[in-house]
Amino acid sequence: MNAALPDGQGAAPIAEVLRHARTRLAEAGVASPRVDASTLLAFVLEVDGGELQRRAILGHGLPPGLAPRFAALLDRRCAREPLQHLTGRAPFRRLDLAVGPGVFVPRPETELVADLAITACTGAARPLVVDLCTGSGCLALALADEVPGAEVHAVEVSEDALPWARRNIEATRLGVLLHYDDVTGPLDTLADLRGSVDVVVSNPPYVPPDAVPVDVEVARHDPRAALYGGGEDGLEIPRAVIAAAARLLRPGGSLVIEHADVQSAALVAHLEVAQTGAWTDVAAHTDLTGRPRAVTARRAGPRVEAS
Repeated sequence: MNAALPDGQGAAPIAEVLRHARTRLAEAGVASPRVDASTLLAFVLEVDGGELQRRAILGHGLPPGLAPRFAALLDRRCAREPLQHLTGRAPFRRLDLAVGPGVFVPRPETELVADLAITACTGAARPLVVDLCTGSGCLALALADEVPGAEVHAVEVSEDALPWARRNIEATRLGVLLHYDDVTGPLDTLADLRGSVDVVVSNPPYVPPDAVPVDVEVARHDPRAALYGGGEDGLEIPRAVIAAAARLLRPGGSLVIEHADVQSAALVAHLEVAQTGAWTDVAAHTDLTGRPRAVTARRAGPRVEAS
């Protein structure tokens, strides 16, 4: 029996193919079988979701020539390969980004971080923004897309992730400036920006070393370098982001940093004592599910050099 077609022959009705795919995905433990089935079939048919539903309602069939491709993709998704790796695309706010092996797949919860950073740009005519640990470039590109006049710089050290960020920057033509640099070092590529940046935003690696991501897709397919933050608590790289932000931000500039839901208190405490006098207005923020997801702070006083 063909894995994609209920009867294994002919142009099976799209509605029936979708029902069969949803059942298989649900049995495989996929969290969103309805959405994933529709997304994969729309991808194979090269139509949007609305057109897919129209064809399903009108009784259109899946062309037999496309059935093997859909079957193969469905098998891979049932094996918990990320949906975004199968389609090569990941939506993020108003953007449709290219993703694949080697780069962290943008998550919906990171859109809150983008929101906070966009709000932090309010009042600046031409805000200067730096995205540290940019990965696919999703945060940098969202800021460039939604903040008129913003000058946005993105920093990434992973040689696997850099091509994805570069590809997305070129495809969107949003003018983000990409830097190959390590946030745990002096960030010499941004030396000219020190003390002048309006907003530093980051979704850094932060998973503790002994934690295993709940989602199979994340645990098996997202790059470890994009997940694990170093140190016993996973906050070694986030602390480096905070230190870099202290050097980059102008007085009154804002830091927005994402974290795991168990790390909010630790990051708030670190900001309240880090480089005494460097930070003010430290605040924790929850995502749409009520989980602690991000911390913001404002740069206070004169710039503090890295220790």
